[in-house]
Amino acid sequence: MLGPPIHDPRENHLLGALPERDYARLAGELECVALVPGTLLNAPGAPFEFAYFPTTAIVALILGRDGGASAELAMTGKDGLVGIQRVLGGVSTRFALTVQSGGEAWRLRTEVIDRERDHGGDLQRLALCYAQALMTQMAHNIVCNRHHLVDRQLCRWLLSSLDLLPGNQVDVTQEVIARMLGVRREAVTEAAGKLQAEGLIRYRRGHIMVIDRVGLEVRACECYRAVREDYERLFAAQAASKCSSISCTLDTPRNSLMPRR
Repeated sequence: MLGPPIHDPRENHLLGALPERDYARLAGELECVALVPGTLLNAPGAPFEFAYFPTTAIVALILGRDGGASAELAMTGKDGLVGIQRVLGGVSTRFALTVQSGGEAWRLRTEVIDRERDHGGDLQRLALCYAQALMTQMAHNIVCNRHHLVDRQLCRWLLSSLDLLPGNQVDVTQEVIARMLGVRREAVTEAAGKLQAEGLIRYRRGHIMVIDRVGLEVRACECYRAVREDYERLFAAQAASKCSSISCTLDTPRNSLMPRR
């Protein structure tokens, strides 16, 4: 999994928002890893060894169900960290943490995370803010998967993925999407066919190119906008609080906490 770094760790929004003093304390502990799609980073019930800060990878938090079925509860990329439970004081999780889209991430050993948690600095505050945003995402995903049409779910899922990726292409099979949404593969095939016919996406096996993002946003259910707006609200409040306490501004791209399109 180890490889030469391509991206600056601070392309991850949480690491990028840390004051230089706090980042410098962590920089020597960060380890670059290349995450391969389908890799299980942490099994349900297994103790955490690392926390991951993705830059170009996406990790899915998956809940298994009786009979072998599963569904995605949330996804994490450059907007946050994988292993938030450790920051909150947990040792393990009942969910599976699986690489959804391959790419690069930076990881810290759990003893470093424990040290930062006990220190009570900016990393802990940012992580707690992200935990609240993650809970909002999980709540909306559960409601969305239960009540909204599959084509609208697919729009929401594609937009959420694009927010965490560098381009306008999502490399994923329909089988994986069906598993993430908790629906039949045939339902995803039909939904993708509709979106392609409307000129919103172009699909070939294992690759979905978004042609019309604005149209996709119009087509998506309200869950995508609600989750995004909540994330922006939470971190705008965090940034404002920090600025008022140290008389600074967070107006550089490196310190921006908002997901970049």
